[in-house]
Amino acid sequence: MMVDHNSKIYITGHNGMVGSACWRALKDKSYKNIIGYSSKDLDLRDQKKVFEIIKSEKPDVIINAAARVGGILENSQKPYEFLMDNMLIQNNLIKTAHELNIEKFIFLGSSCIYPKMAPQPLKEKYLLTGPLEETNQWYAIAKISGVKLIEALREQYNRDYISLMPTNLYGPGDNYDLETSHVLPAMLRKFHEAKENNKSEVILWGTGNPKREFLHVDDLARAVVFSIENPLSDSLYNIGSLMEVSIRELAELISKIVGYDGLIKWDQTKPDGTPRKLMDSSKINLAGWKVKIDLKKGIESLYRNQF
Repeated sequence: MMVDHNSKIYITGHNGMVGSACWRALKDKSYKNIIGYSSKDLDLRDQKKVFEIIKSEKPDVIINAAARVGGILENSQKPYEFLMDNMLIQNNLIKTAHELNIEKFIFLGSSCIYPKMAPQPLKEKYLLTGPLEETNQWYAIAKISGVKLIEALREQYNRDYISLMPTNLYGPGDNYDLETSHVLPAMLRKFHEAKENNKSEVILWGTGNPKREFLHVDDLARAVVFSIENPLSDSLYNIGSLMEVSIRELAELISKIVGYDGLIKWDQTKPDGTPRKLMDSSKINLAGWKVKIDLKKGIESLYRNQF
């Protein structure tokens, strides 16, 4: 199927960080027929309702940007919800898309699907080759099942369905709740509040040694649009930036951008998580997608617009 600017595209989770970025990216490319339902109007965990809505709307493309997400703390406190809610959401959407013959489906996951101690950078072929990171294994297992469903549908029914696995995301619409947010937005808020309140120090979790890669959500959205518009030969693609920094370097960069000049202290009684997580995005790069937004400029823009 060739997607054109009149194709109907249904984005789940369109009010979230990833979904809203996909909406912006499609609008920027003159797509006119984009639809979304808020969680109040459609509970994606309800299989019957999901089927009814998709049957009624008849979209040409579904982008699955809806998920239950959170940081280390929430993952460890609510393992059942992270596993069950995510499986229900994706299973209902994928099953319905297949049964109603939806032409294209983009399934969005996370780099946490790969084993904790997998070789770096992470290649798609490393999936299921070792144990997962314990702190977010519940979310990871749900997403792995989605990846395998997409793969099964491509193999068995020749569906034009794709899984995209982004690295750590940041950007407009992120979550800044210190209890549930990821590392970059949590740091932005901590350093901003420390500056505003003239605090002499900021305490961060772990040693600061783990390395992480960060991708602006608008770059991910461009990858989603690229995947809709171009034929891709495999079912699974990593989406990364190759912009790798240690958590300590990230803290120093953010404190500088915010203008905080107090001390940064590390609470080494708290967990570090995976030691290093860099994606090998060569497959999607070879297909024609490239990252555009520099990490420093991306954070500066985010801070200006958010705080």
